[in-house]
Amino acid sequence: MLKYWILLITFTLGNIMNAEPLSVGSPAPTLNEILNQDNQTINLTEKFKSGWVLVYFYPKADTPGCTKQACSLRDDFSTLTSKGLTVFGVSTDKAESQKAFQDKYQLPFALLADHDQKVAKAFGVPADSGYAKRMSFLIHDGKIVWNNLAVSVGDHLDQVKAAMTK
Repeated sequence: MLKYWILLITFTLGNIMNAEPLSVGSPAPTLNEILNQDNQTINLTEKFKSGWVLVYFYPKADTPGCTKQACSLRDDFSTLTSKGLTVFGVSTDKAESQKAFQDKYQLPFALLADHDQKVAKAFGVPADSGYAKRMSFLIHDGKIVWNNLAVSVGDHLDQVKAAMTK
């Protein structure tokens, strides 16, 4: 009997830890009480219900690639918001690091402090050594309509804009 329980626990933990990223057509995950850069609670479930939402994961605030990716979204933010897009950047950094990153680069969108990896796990984003893999998910009216599981910071913005026109 003990052998059965050990196998069951090992199988369950392995599946949870190795969850596949959400695929196109999947419903957006249920995520409540997520902290942003200001330590304010965000109810992502409500945000996902209607309109366009980009959730992009990056490894660490204020590093070269993450800065380039965030600033490209910042620089074209008026175009994105004119299409009704809400943007959330997510990393495993704590709120204080996210706030410093947002302030330093004047990022006009929320950064989520996913220190407990709750958001990453819900989307199936690996967080090796505590750093989320660079991935993006575009949600429209509660469904994943596009994902990029190997984001290149150089063309991320163009890919997001193209995905919104499909």
